[in-house]
Amino acid sequence: MTSTPTRSAIGQNRVLDYASTERQVTSSVAELLAGSPFIAYGYAYPHKTAYRPLAPPVELRALWAEEDRRALFVYVHVPFCAVRCGFCNLFTQKHPPEELPARWLSTLFEQMDAVAEAVGVGQADTGFARWALGGGTPTFLEAGALEALLVRLRERFGVDLPTTPSSVETSPETCTDDRLAVLEAAGTRRISIGVQSFAEASLRAVGRPQAAPLAVAALDRIRARSFPILNVDLIYGIAGQTPADFVADIDHAMRWAPEQVYLYPLYQRPLTGLGKRARSWDDQRIACLRAGRARLLEAGYEQVSMRMFQRPPASLGLDPGPAYCCQADGMIGLGVGARSYARSLHYSDDWAVGAAGVRSIVGEWVGRTRADFEHARHGFVLDGDEQRRRWLIQSLLQVAGLERQAYVERFGATVDADFGSTLAELGAHGLLEDDGATVRPTTLGLEWADAIAPWLNSPAVRAASRDYELR
Repeated sequence: MTSTPTRSAIGQNRVLDYASTERQVTSSVAELLAGSPFIAYGYAYPHKTAYRPLAPPVELRALWAEEDRRALFVYVHVPFCAVRCGFCNLFTQKHPPEELPARWLSTLFEQMDAVAEAVGVGQADTGFARWALGGGTPTFLEAGALEALLVRLRERFGVDLPTTPSSVETSPETCTDDRLAVLEAAGTRRISIGVQSFAEASLRAVGRPQAAPLAVAALDRIRARSFPILNVDLIYGIAGQTPADFVADIDHAMRWAPEQVYLYPLYQRPLTGLGKRARSWDDQRIACLRAGRARLLEAGYEQVSMRMFQRPPASLGLDPGPAYCCQADGMIGLGVGARSYARSLHYSDDWAVGAAGVRSIVGEWVGRTRADFEHARHGFVLDGDEQRRRWLIQSLLQVAGLERQAYVERFGATVDADFGSTLAELGAHGLLEDDGATVRPTTLGLEWADAIAPWLNSPAVRAASRDYELR
């Protein structure tokens, strides 16, 4: 892969894909702050654009034998959606052929068998602290298929579904009573629904083919059931949207008293519907973020990250379940498009955004056998430096911050010895605060999280992402 994804400018906004520009990756923090805070969603490190074919493939049994498996996260990715929004770059296929979901489920069960054996499910030193269904849209599956998936997850991986903290994604189009009944019976703790906006004009502007009443009805159905946590996703930065409009969306969502609200900036990316039409977004994203944040804080929510706001956990009265640390504990990804995280290797299938690329990858995947799932064939090897950098980046994206002692216990060295000058530079510009025991992002640091994260990427990850050929 040698070609570089297109980088362009529309209006006064810099449109960046998954790699940072040379100016950004070589800049100081002062130069970074002269640009846009909206570069790319800061989540897992490294991004999948840094993944490459593994030669030779890595045997999963040997890989996981070296890992701490006491508190794993098992995640199932469902790569299908009823609709594809204009801003979406998730690995998902819209309107798959009628027979494809059943073939996918059958292949998923083969993968589950192979991976459960490789990870050591049933052994005393293997346990699961979290489970989740994402996508795509898990509730695209019919109720019977959804129930079969959950039964298999419980039986093959030994996950106690009702007592283990969990999350399932849904959409207004697929949030039906029969599917919700299956999720409720399984003890699903958290339901997350992508509403994005309640304003018809905003929905049209982002290529969201749904009417607002569809989301209202879906939220009513969710609240009629016993899910302890409802999360509502909303988007800001839509063309024509003002901060007051965004606050109105938040107030509308408050009618259902969601325990969590995620505020997402709108990104325009290559090969998405909006990207193909070369449409811009509003220049008022920071103003919308600040207005939305103020409204949620006023309503008693706590900010956890740039995007996540939640009611104080203690007020919910929920058992937190087994301890899980996203920086330290592993994740088992199941289904085409899912990522798995071991300490020294992140792996997945190949990745695409365009419809043809997704169809090709899914079509190949559903033809695999159990033996095909015994090895990882596509991923990124994390050496000691990359493991430290991952811990740094993921910690600084959260209000909880980076605990110095936890870093020492993990790596046998201090974060100041490894990244002292970087922390000092970020702190000098008001992006971090340091009480001696913990380094945390400031409010300004959270606003700039989507620029700070790619700025902290290693040269190797930058180079790999820069050379990735998106399809």
